[in-house]
Amino acid sequence: MRLSTLRHFLAPTLSLAVLANLASAQSPLGVFDAQTDVGRVKPSGFASYDPQLQSYRIVGSGQNMWGDHDDFHFVWKRVTGNFILSTRAHFIGAGGDPHRKIGWTIRPSLDTKSPHVSAALHGNGLMSLQFRRTPGAMTEENKSQDSLPNADAVIQLERRDGVYLMSVAQFGDTLVTQELTGVSLPDTVYVGLFVCSHNDTVVERGAFSNVRITIPPKTGFVAYRDYIGSNLEILNLATGNATIVHQYHGSFQAPNWTRDGKALIYAQEGHLYRFDLSSRSAQVINTGFATRNNNDHVLSFDGRMMAISNHAVEDSGVSIVYTVPTTGGTPKRVTAKGPSYLHGWSPDGRWLVFTGQRNNDFDVYRISAGGGEETRLTATPGLDDGPEYTPDGAYIYFNSARTGRMQIWRMRPDGSAQQQITNDGFNNWFPHISPDGKSIVYISFPPTVAADDHPFYKHVQLKLMPIGGGPARVIAYVYGGQGTINVPSWSPDGKRLAFVSNSTLP
Repeated sequence: MRLSTLRHFLAPTLSLAVLANLASAQSPLGVFDAQTDVGRVKPSGFASYDPQLQSYRIVGSGQNMWGDHDDFHFVWKRVTGNFILSTRAHFIGAGGDPHRKIGWTIRPSLDTKSPHVSAALHGNGLMSLQFRRTPGAMTEENKSQDSLPNADAVIQLERRDGVYLMSVAQFGDTLVTQELTGVSLPDTVYVGLFVCSHNDTVVERGAFSNVRITIPPKTGFVAYRDYIGSNLEILNLATGNATIVHQYHGSFQAPNWTRDGKALIYAQEGHLYRFDLSSRSAQVINTGFATRNNNDHVLSFDGRMMAISNHAVEDSGVSIVYTVPTTGGTPKRVTAKGPSYLHGWSPDGRWLVFTGQRNNDFDVYRISAGGGEETRLTATPGLDDGPEYTPDGAYIYFNSARTGRMQIWRMRPDGSAQQQITNDGFNNWFPHISPDGKSIVYISFPPTVAADDHPFYKHVQLKLMPIGGGPARVIAYVYGGQGTINVPSWSPDGKRLAFVSNSTLP
């Protein structure tokens, strides 16, 4: 699909949707409906929820989850259709039995002998996909090849049209997936987190953060015509804990931190919004005639101006770069030609860098912030995109598909000394440099996605690596893609990262 199609402005959704305050919508158990002990459990289990960190502590006993029945504590929600369950989990304390278990389970009932599909992390580090095909049948197991002793584990369990997928990793590593077919559960099921002590006289404790119950698009969904809901998330880079601060039933994209650290700016249905982090409220930014903005917008380093990409009616709807005061005003046109998609502003405020399609080829260009002649900086075959200056102005980082995979590159501001920074099996997009200039964050799409595509609604990873290259680690496991981090999204102090994830919202 052509990039110009991928980048079109966000069309209004068909139904009116209100801005939701997440805190007021949460139950005492967060995303879950209730909790219960399943089977013979003594002492009784319980769960607590921290609404500020959006994390859970679950205490449970129970003789086992095995054989023809299960005994455990369960925190659950009723869900219909396809879904993706994801959490970061670990045991609290040394524990008593190496076969104590925590994780996700999917069940048609709360009966002890119920069929189920479960992703179970054991106390000894074993990660297994356990399942019971019929009521009272013996439990079967597919063991993961990865062992996670003393695990800080990422555990995902997905149902996709009757197929179950368990994906696990030590936090920071790439997920490893195994698939289960041939287990038939009803369309509506109980899904949730569990703790089983493997000893009905003691309790074990589990901690769960980054808990997400994601509902993907339904069959018949058409990308760039239909949209599912959006979560505005803030990731604490020191702890790895991400919290949702805002939700919307339609599509918003590309959060960009204001220089005072008090707000985020994002694109929604052709407009730009300022989301105040204190009041948790969003207000539209006046951009005059520019009401067909796509998700490419960048603040100047001093925070006073914003460069935007608007689909100009007078230019047959192609994207044109403009500048406008961050507080709003009448946009000033910068690029004479289109399509032009804005991505970076030089630290001294003199230059903008953008991706332009010229002669059916997409390359990186530089232009004066006041307009004028544009300078082509890349000229190799394959898509070049996402240019961004380092805080010292010494380099421009960008992503390029010139090797056959989309990878992160850098070059000098005049286009010289082009150097590849990442080299892996993923498709890496949108490098964003930390305020101290020491690190970059980027988004990785799976190898099943075309190198020149960055679609909505995929399993993607946000990665952190040293500015000059080297080992990268995963800092967030996200259901998203297009619009997740298309623009610079570091907080001014370099301690947090803003991004967008997606799910169908009730």
